[in-house]
Amino acid sequence: MRNLITTIALAAAAAPALAQAPDPTLARNLAATCANCHGTNGVTRGSDVEPLAGKPKDELARKVMEFKQGKKPGTIMPQLAKGYTDEQIELMAGWFAAQPAK
Repeated sequence: MRNLITTIALAAAAAPALAQAPDPTLARNLAATCANCHGTNGVTRGSDVEPLAGKPKDELARKVMEFKQGKKPGTIMPQLAKGYTDEQIELMAGWFAAQPAK
C-alpha cells in the first residue's frame, strides 16, 4: 500500500511538469511558416530576403519583436509578427538559430 501511495504522489507531482512540456515539433512547425520568404529551414536561395538559419537567437527574436511593436518598418513582417505570441517568437528564433547556415 505504501508503494502505491508513493507512486500516486510522485505521479501527481510530475503531472504539472508533463502537462507543460512543449511539443518538440512546435518550434519547427511555427518556423515552417517563414519558408515562403526566408527559405526552407531559414536558408534563402538567391533572394534579397534575410536568411535566418544560424543567426543568434537574441538577434532574431529582437528583430521580430521590433516588427511586432511597430519599431521596425517592413512590408509584410509587421503584420505577420503581430500574429505570434512572444513565446512563439522565442521558439522560432531558437529553432532558426540552431539551423546550419548553408
